[in-house]
Amino acid sequence: MDIDALVKRINELARKAKQEGLSQDELLERAQLRETYLQNVRRNFRQQLESIEIVDK
Repeated sequence: MDIDALVKRINELARKAKQEGLSQDELLERAQLRETYLQNVRRNFRQQLESIEIVDK
């Protein structure tokens, strides 16, 4: 699942949670989607940090 589709589904579940609540399956799906999103953010941030080169002058 690409990041845009992931965020879209998370937002759909968030709206539904506010309006009518979520079933147990939807709560589980939301938790899994959030964890996938966070793993992606962490991986990208780690890559950015690893690409930084410190130069002393």
